[in-house]
Amino acid sequence: MEFQQLADVADKWCSNTPFELIATEETERRMDFYADPGVSFYVLCPDNGCGDNFHVWSESEDCLPFLQLAQDYISSCGKKTLHEILEKVFKSFRPLLGLPDVDDDAFEEYNADVEEEEAETDHQQMGVSQHLWP
Repeated sequence: MEFQQLADVADKWCSNTPFELIATEETERRMDFYADPGVSFYVLCPDNGCGDNFHVWSESEDCLPFLQLAQDYISSCGKKTLHEILEKVFKSFRPLLGLPDVDDDAFEEYNADVEEEEAETDHQQMGVSQHLWP
């Protein structure tokens, strides 16, 4: 995809998120994004004829750890679109932006399962310890 088409995709994505596309550099195929309060990252886009993947990074030490989800997604198998990658980045940064996690329900269900398993384990251990006492 031509770089200008990618920039148009990024612009459209920004209209539905708190991020702004603050800079594009066609020779480096780089797009820089920013959102308050100080959340910034950039995307390096692959060349048309090249089999490279997109690359996301941040020069902010506070933001960098949150990009791990998106970086893992990019390095997983299969071709990714810029829009898919930007969505992963947005999901990664939700806590920094003060937004609720979109998967809160799934997390709570997972936690409930873990807590039930732990409760069952506790009961089993209590049963064992009761047998040890005369």
